Amino acid sequence: MILTPSSLFAAAVSLIGGYLLGSIPFGVIATRLGGAGDIRKVGSGSIGATNVLRTGRWDLALITLLGDGGKGAAAALVAGALFSPPYGVLAGGAAFVGHIFPVWLGFRGGKGVATFYGVLFAVAWPVGLAAGATWIAMALVFRISSLAGLTAAVLTPLWFVLLRQASPERLILAVGMAVLIVIRHDANIRRLLRGEEPRIGGSKATA
Repeated sequence: MILTPSSLFAAAVSLIGGYLLGSIPFGVIATRLGGAGDIRKVGSGSIGATNVLRTGRWDLALITLLGDGGKGAAAALVAGALFSPPYGVLAGGAAFVGHIFPVWLGFRGGKGVATFYGVLFAVAWPVGLAAGATWIAMALVFRISSLAGLTAAVLTPLWFVLLRQASPERLILAVGMAVLIVIRHDANIRRLLRGEEPRIGGSKATA
C-alpha cells in the first residue's frame, strides 16, 4: 500500500474509530442497566458474555454476545465500505484490541472471543463459518467452552489458507487475534492442564 495523505487518513480513521467502537463495554452496560450489578465483580471479572452468564441472566448474556460480536463486525464493514477491504481488516483488528483493552475501563476488558467472531464474519465469512464450526465441534466433544474458543482461534490462520481467503493483512489479523486470545485465556489454560476447567453446564470458574 502506497503511503499518501489520503491513505494515512483512512488508516487513522480505521484505527481510532475501530478501537473506540471496540472499547464499548456491552457487558458492563447490559448488566448495569439490567439490574445485575457490576459484571467486573462477578466470577472471573471479565466483561464478556460468558461471565455475564454467571449472573444467571441469559438475556443479558445474549445482549452482550451480540454487542461484542456486532461491534467487531461493524468496525470492519464500515471501514471497508468507506475506504477499502484492507482498512476493514485494520478497523476490525483495532476493535478487537479495543474490546480487550478498553480505554473506558482502564484497559481491562474481555477475552475477545465474541469480537473475534464478529471480525471474522465481516472480513471473510467462510472463515467465520469454519471457526464457528470448529467451536461447535470442540464444544460437543469436550464440553469445555474455553478449549473450544482457543482451538478455533489457533486454527483460524489455517482456515484462511485452506479456504483461499488469505492475504498478508488477513493472516496478520488472524495470528494477532489468536495470540491475544491465548494470552487472555492464561488462567483457563492452566486449569485445562490441571484438568480443572469446568465443563459447559457444570461448575463455574472464578478466575
